[in-house]
Amino acid sequence: MEYRLLADVVLIVHLSFVLWVALGVFVVWRAPWSASVHIPAVAWGIYIELSGAICPLTDWEIALRQRGGQAGYSGGFIDHYITGCLYPDGLTRSAQIALGIFLGTLNVVIYWRLLRRLRRAR
Repeated sequence: MEYRLLADVVLIVHLSFVLWVALGVFVVWRAPWSASVHIPAVAWGIYIELSGAICPLTDWEIALRQRGGQAGYSGGFIDHYITGCLYPDGLTRSAQIALGIFLGTLNVVIYWRLLRRLRRAR
């Protein structure tokens, strides 16, 4: 039972991290100090998307589920939990690369605007 609970905790942490990567730039806009935490998270998210690697949190969750007597799953976190909502036909490698490029571009644009705003405020 405790392995299943731990797997659920890892899932919640993982989902929170994915949301932080995707939306944290809007937090940074209001609290610029949080960029020191957000930029490395975005770099990791872009790396995972562009490389096709699977985040270690996914492997950890699967291992905990298996130790708790549950079936694991194949593929990555995005494939298993998010693809069904965002991509009903399945997440292709091209779509994954496009997501990585979009994520990087969005963050560069917003950080650039934030830096301009902060420079003008001085």
